[in-house]
Amino acid sequence: AIAAVAPVIGAESEDVAAAVSFTAILGVAVVLGLPILGACLSLSARGYGIMAGLTVYAVPQVLAAAAPLGALAVQVGTLVKLVRVLMLGPVVVVLALISRSAEAATPHGGKASLPPLRHLAPWFIVGFLALVAARSLGWTPTAIAAPAGAMARVLTIVSMAALGLGVDVRALAHAGARASAVVTLSLVLIAALALVLVRTLGLA
Repeated sequence: AIAAVAPVIGAESEDVAAAVSFTAILGVAVVLGLPILGACLSLSARGYGIMAGLTVYAVPQVLAAAAPLGALAVQVGTLVKLVRVLMLGPVVVVLALISRSAEAATPHGGKASLPPLRHLAPWFIVGFLALVAARSLGWTPTAIAAPAGAMARVLTIVSMAALGLGVDVRALAHAGARASAVVTLSLVLIAALALVLVRTLGLA
């Protein structure tokens, strides 16, 4: 999401680095704290999976946060999170159009280019949907599904480690206290809205 939006809004490289660091660090905090919150709220596996999918930043972090409540929470959380990823396309297009309008209104303004197709529909989403269809229709042999599941767990651990290796805490120092507060409050707001949604729709 950061990589797709940054060129559209003309973000500086320092801002991009700070954003990545924020999401990675806060994501780890959410992974550790969200299961405790879910247990305190007595959420069902389905309700907790929805809340995790709506709240946690990265797909691997959703898996890690949902795992304590079982396979159903992981599956629901993953599905909800990937639907959020699909929403990235429309959001990027809207931001690009707003940016084009704003730049065109300036005396010497040009027009921001629309984002490339790969940013509107991430290819791993297409692969995910294809594999879901194959598994649901019984086209995936059991002999392949079990080893693939084990490999998926290993790759999830690797991806979580990669998120940690990609974080430079020094980038947070350049963002300042105001940006840190805004990001933290936005995360709290997202979690609160997700909980209200789950409760209101009777999915808890």
